[in-house]
This record gives sequence, C-alpha cells and structure tokens, in this order.
Amino acid sequence: MDISYIINALGEDREQYYNAIAPPIIQTSNFAVKSIDELRQLFQDEYSGYLYSRGLNPTVDILRKKCAALDGTEDCLIFNSGAAAIFSSVIPFVQSGDHIISVKNPYSWAQKCFDLFLPKFNVTTSYVEGNSVDQFIAAKQENSKLIFLESPNSWNYSIQDLQAIASYAKANQLITVIDNSYSSPLFQRPAEFGIDLILQSATKYIGGHSDTVAGILSGPKHLLKKIFDLEYLLAGNGIQPFNAWLLLRGLRTLPARMERLEKTCQQVIQAIEKHEAIEELIFPFHHSFPQLKLAKKQMSTACGLFSLVLKSSNAKQIETFCEKRKRFLIAVSWGGHESLIIPKVAGIDPNHFDPTNRDHKMVRIYIGLEDANVLIDDLIEGLDELKNQHQS
Repeated sequence: MDISYIINALGEDREQYYNAIAPPIIQTSNFAVKSIDELRQLFQDEYSGYLYSRGLNPTVDILRKKCAALDGTEDCLIFNSGAAAIFSSVIPFVQSGDHIISVKNPYSWAQKCFDLFLPKFNVTTSYVEGNSVDQFIAAKQENSKLIFLESPNSWNYSIQDLQAIASYAKANQLITVIDNSYSSPLFQRPAEFGIDLILQSATKYIGGHSDTVAGILSGPKHLLKKIFDLEYLLAGNGIQPFNAWLLLRGLRTLPARMERLEKTCQQVIQAIEKHEAIEELIFPFHHSFPQLKLAKKQMSTACGLFSLVLKSSNAKQIETFCEKRKRFLIAVSWGGHESLIIPKVAGIDPNHFDPTNRDHKMVRIYIGLEDANVLIDDLIEGLDELKNQHQS
C-alpha cells in the first residue's frame, strides 16, 4: 500500500458524506442504535462499533486506519497527547511486583511514569544505555514484563538495535514498546523489525502546524483492544473529533514537509558543522555519529532535529546564544513549521553549571520550513559571537 494512497484515500468512504473531498468532523457525544440487540452487543464490545465518542468515532477512525497503515500495523489508537499514549502503552501490561527495562533518559513523562507513578503500585524499572542487546539481557529479571525504547532519543539521538531487541523479547515473552517520535513512520517503521507497540507524539510531524496535541499508538489488534477495553475508556484518553480532523489535514502534506525539512536540515548542518564555536554536532545521519551504520539500517533518513555541544565556559553565554536568535523561537517540541531552539541549561540550576559536562553545553535545534539561508545566517551570527567570547 503506497503512501500516497494511505494519505489521500484510505478510510475515506466519500460516498457516505456527499463526496466531500475533506472528511466531515463527526462532532457528536453519542450514537443511536436501531435495536436493543445492537446496543447489547456494543455494551459487550465497544471496540466493535459506535456507542460513545469517548471510545470510537468515525472521524477518528479515518485517522486510525491511515496511521496504522503508515506504521505497517494491524490497528492503532489515537490519544489526546503523546504522554497519554506512553501511559497506555505500559500500564495494561504490568501489575504489582512486575519489572520494566527502559533505555536511559527517555522522554520526561515516560521517566516520570517509571520513577514516580509506577512505584506506587510496586512496579520497578531498570535503566540501560541501550546500545547493546546484552544490556537488556543483563537487566532482565524473573518478573520483567516490558522493554521500553526510544530510538533515536530526542537529545543525543542514541539508537537501539530494534531487530536484536525484538527477537530477544519475543523469545522471553516480553512486550516491546518504542517511542518513534523522532523519525515518524515515514523514516522508521519499527514493526518491520518486530517491535510490538509503536508510539509517537502526533503533535509533531503528523500535525505539522503546532496547533494540535495528540499521541498515536500502533500495533497488533489484540494488544490495542486490551488497552482500549480498560485504560483507554477508563482514563478518557481519546482524542476529540476536531483534533483528529486537524491531524488528517496535517497528514496531507506530511511527505512534502518531511522532504523540505530533510533538505533544509542538511543544508544548515553542512554550513555550520566546522564552526570553531561548536565542540560537537550530534545528528543520526552525520558522518561523525558513532551509531551511523545502525541508524542507516533502521531509518531511511533523519531530519529536523539535531544538537550542538557549544564551546562555552558559562551558562549565561549559552542562554544569550539562544535568546538572541532572530529566526528561532525558544520552545519545546518540534515538527511544526517554525524553527526552534532550546538549551539543556534551561533545566539546570545555573549555580550547578559544569563547563566540563557535555550535556550542560548542549543546545537542541529544530529546523522548520523557513528558507535555509536565513537560518544559517542567524546561527552563524550567534556562533561567531560565542567564539569571540570564548577566545577573549
């Protein structure tokens, strides 16, 4: 099934809505039935039809079909945030006394789930670097139930060997979950390597306009039904029809936007990579990236997001570098039309800044849809200032 068909036609039964090109927003809370038998069936299995929009909704279902096809999976659920998708990818598969293996430094709300929420219910988590399947094997305990991956990571872009980890997990009855937000299904399809559940923040590339918050979780139908039947319905984590419609709109231009992002990102990196104010440039498809071979095995390409380790002796210099950028907004997230910048020092007490700590000097940059030259000029201006400060 080709991407163009998925994005433009799959799931869109236009004859049912007056042959409108854009699908309608079915903005309803509940649905009527024709018989008590039909209602009884929906009470028994709400996953089988339309009862209440907290569960299934026709507008959302068009999006579900497209996203599952893009990920190469049987089905998917759409959540009202990426954090909700993370929560629901883990909670159904553990109980008191169980153990999780996670890569180090996952997305902050995944880490909070593992460190602050699950311990209340006697569920523990072990963290591993993740650059070798042997680390997961060594971390496994008799009560281990799930492996949580994030590949690439969204700061240092560390990568896990998906095929090796999935093979080990299946042999040991472990569920595998991956946060695929960095790549999107256009650039990486973890299901092809055997990963069970694939999640992403649809807020980013799928939405593409920085106006919608959502999460997507794709995988086998039996696992998603297990999630739907309790956690999805109980927590009310489903997306609203209007936001699903915005994501459908974003999907229409996804390939074109990703192509533009990739081209511009490469131009920016090539223009600044040798600047003397940069200690290290971190990008999964850069020639210096230590896991480049694995990145190329698992990903078709990379774009948008890279990090710089700046040559700087104090936090204020790094903060000023970010604050003075004219073409980059200081903001979290990525995937929209606008270019963004965020320094690691934003999460560090300035009194604890350590110039010998690589992470403390790290700045993450997202390249949006602006012209490459204006972004390059803005970054070089800041890097030149930083170089002069460092040398003085």
